Amino acid sequence: MQAPHPDWLRPDWPAPARVQALCTTRAGGCSRAPFDSLNLGDHVGDDPQAVQANRQRLQAALRGVRPVFLQQVHGTQVVDLHPGLADGAVADACVSTTPGLACTIMVADCLPLLLTNRQGTVVAAAHAGWRGLAGEGGQGVIETVFKTFSAQTLSHQAQAATQSIASGVAGQTLAWLGPCIGPQAFEVGPEVRDAFCAHDAAAAQHFSEHAPGKFLANLAALARQRLQALGIAQVYGNDGSPGWCTVSQPSRFFSHRRDSRALGGSGRMATCIWLD
Repeated sequence: MQAPHPDWLRPDWPAPARVQALCTTRAGGCSRAPFDSLNLGDHVGDDPQAVQANRQRLQAALRGVRPVFLQQVHGTQVVDLHPGLADGAVADACVSTTPGLACTIMVADCLPLLLTNRQGTVVAAAHAGWRGLAGEGGQGVIETVFKTFSAQTLSHQAQAATQSIASGVAGQTLAWLGPCIGPQAFEVGPEVRDAFCAHDAAAAQHFSEHAPGKFLANLAALARQRLQALGIAQVYGNDGSPGWCTVSQPSRFFSHRRDSRALGGSGRMATCIWLD
């Protein structure tokens, strides 16, 4: 089996031993520029054979666990993974209780979010660009994936009777945020700010005026605010600092905003979580 590339990220969080996760970078693949080298997106114009080879390298690094790729549409749809589910389901989040299948999210500026519970019975992943994160009426991709995640957690608790359901799912949930476009690079218009503030006026603190009619948005902080509102306090990973910014590190991370106009395209990284 191929080991994960040393440049890839491994979440630093107190997840149970049977919960495994990683986030790829550009390193370790065979695609040519501007998709060099570990592009995992099959929709960006890269050579399909290179993408397939890169996905095989990822699966080998997952020790044979199958990464289940979604067709992400910047929405809030969630799917439950099962062995018969093929790649390409239209959704921006997924939940799994099945060993051998990895919840897999592709990103190149949007925020990847991982969830697990203290029991190590349920895992989930979500693709949170600003549209999916904001959602409609305060129900974005974080809220919808947590609803499915909670139902699965409660089901396992009821079956195993290992812990009081009354203790609350949120208090048992761990979240990890991966790399995304940072607050020094994510310039947006007032419609983005309004989409978040319409649900919670406190979201305004995560936007700083940059130019007339332009704001710099802190995507990771907006996600942390949504998680906190759900009662999820154990949040790890991306804190909005420069080391997590996809735009400012071209040698390590793909960035759609940085590369699509300048280079004609950008690859996609994958963030995966699975149960051993």
